[in-house]
Amino acid sequence: MLRAHIVLDRQAVIAPVRRRTFGSFVEHLGRCVYTGIYEPEHPSANEDGFRMDVVELVRELGSTTIRYPGGNFVSGFRWEDSVGPREQRPVRRDLAWHSLESNQVGLDEFAKWLALTGSELMLAVNVATRGILPALDLLEYANHPSGTALSDLRIANGTPAPHNVRMWCLGNEMDGPWQTGFMTADDYGKVAARTAAAMKMADKDLELVVCGSSGSGMPTFGDWERTVLEHAYDHVDYVSCHAYYQEHDGDLASFLASAVDMDYFIDTVVATADHVGHKKRSKKKIDISFDEWNVWYLKEHQESGEVNEEWRHAPRQLEDVYSVADAVVVGNLLMTLLKRSDRVTSASLAQLVNVIAPIMTEPGGPAWRQTTFFPFSITSRLAAGEVIRPTIEAPASSTDRHGEASVVDAVATFDEDRSAVFLVNRDLTQEAQVTIDVRGFGASRVMEAVTLADSDVYAKNTLADQRRVIPRANPSAALSDGVLTIILPPVSWTAVALG
Repeated sequence: MLRAHIVLDRQAVIAPVRRRTFGSFVEHLGRCVYTGIYEPEHPSANEDGFRMDVVELVRELGSTTIRYPGGNFVSGFRWEDSVGPREQRPVRRDLAWHSLESNQVGLDEFAKWLALTGSELMLAVNVATRGILPALDLLEYANHPSGTALSDLRIANGTPAPHNVRMWCLGNEMDGPWQTGFMTADDYGKVAARTAAAMKMADKDLELVVCGSSGSGMPTFGDWERTVLEHAYDHVDYVSCHAYYQEHDGDLASFLASAVDMDYFIDTVVATADHVGHKKRSKKKIDISFDEWNVWYLKEHQESGEVNEEWRHAPRQLEDVYSVADAVVVGNLLMTLLKRSDRVTSASLAQLVNVIAPIMTEPGGPAWRQTTFFPFSITSRLAAGEVIRPTIEAPASSTDRHGEASVVDAVATFDEDRSAVFLVNRDLTQEAQVTIDVRGFGASRVMEAVTLADSDVYAKNTLADQRRVIPRANPSAALSDGVLTIILPPVSWTAVALG
């Protein structure tokens, strides 16, 4: 059995727990919207056509902020198509995912869905194929109370109160050649700066997100952020990060260490943003919006032929079915985002329903939780107060993709009512006995200890077996004289709540 020791010092505060860390993402892609959140014929649908079984799962998941409507989709999107009488809305081709968009769900409908889930809207504008004026028009439609052409149009469309959207994304993945209207860093930085400046003329308190790199493997990574921010630094508040991970060629050890790469990604972007800030002698710090992150089997998607020459409405695309190992990685990535809460103040698990998602649905049938649902929902529920940086003494292992990685990783949160510790054991075969010094937390009892693990690390929840994998109580958790002892199974994610 492996052994690890962790010390949690109440004074080692990283930052407050940011509720926006627990954001998600709904894109008009595949079945995320249609037969995902919206299916008027479904037995659970409300009067607006939204599946209430999905709404209940989103509430349980604990999503706080929802990025919308894309994603690659936004770079060809005309927002005007998606408002007003449904029978008058045009059907358009979506070039990003080679499908048809009916526009039956748009901003006003989505805002109603958000109210059901208790989530905040994070809205993306199309700077790729449109420009400044359409972005300003959307801002007026969404946020202005009344008395202007577009705010009065929103009211006439049945939405009297403004949506009051605070966070806005200036396009999506503009460094990627797959993106409709992609640009060089210099061209995008100029467009983003002008768009941001104009939007803040309308509302100086908007929070604007400029596109960073689409991944740390992009050939322009780092230099892209520097160039874009040299143009836009004074006008924006966030730079985005996007990262997806998957197991390659049976290398499970590297896959389980994916959080090492995420940490490197964050380090690089923070250093680059601060470099630009220092050059400008600015007192402002640019935060990170990690507004796309997940496990995604992209290679398999690209080889599947699911995107083909047919123009279909809401085809099945990117419907990854996640394993225990995938869930352990997702839990560890979320732990990393918490550890970087000093600069990562917003994040979005991509996506929410059906498309590389924690929630799956069957048209006319059930909705169920994927394995990745559980670490997200439990962390969102338990994490509160302040994030505490742990001191970890544990064996390390060497991985082919990410170098040295601690076998045990951890992060903790603390507030006066409840503290929580989140842990992973990345070892493929061995249990880890972990002792955690929590004397500074003043805890007297273990309120909850749950572990996600399975003898088959590739076990999954499916339509036929929706509860094959669920978190289970960890009876080894014991607290004595301020020391928590717990045994972590191999390839596992664990949460412990203390009171």
